[in-house]
Amino acid sequence: MSMDNKKASDLSAEELYALARQREKEEAERKEAERRQKREKLMEKRKEMVARHRKELADLERKIRELGGRVGRTGSAGGRRGRRAGGASISQKLCEIVGTQPEMAIQDIKAQAEKAGLDTKNISQTLAYLKRQGRLTSPRRGVYKTA
Repeated sequence: MSMDNKKASDLSAEELYALARQREKEEAERKEAERRQKREKLMEKRKEMVARHRKELADLERKIRELGGRVGRTGSAGGRRGRRAGGASISQKLCEIVGTQPEMAIQDIKAQAEKAGLDTKNISQTLAYLKRQGRLTSPRRGVYKTA
């Protein structure tokens, strides 16, 4: 006779415990299935919303172009990310700054970059990037020179 067909009073403590664990597991699986279903519905709704937004944005951009305006693509490779008003990238400008002397310490590079009006918040990461690209070398820690 299976545990489901016995009365609760006829079950041993071990059988009751096993039955409780089984029901707990089934309940957890049911809740996870409900969460998964809700998540899928929300993802579908998001997908539809993004598609609708892109369509509306494309219509607006088309109308702006018809009137002779220019539309910038934010977040795309053609945007102004990493560029200064003069058009040179921050990386290019840092290479130029380092190239003015045989070797430069980070503090000197940062001071020169601030004088040039560059954002120096992520200068260490930018210098490391330029080093990986082979545009700069580092003979010692915290010191850079052009490659």
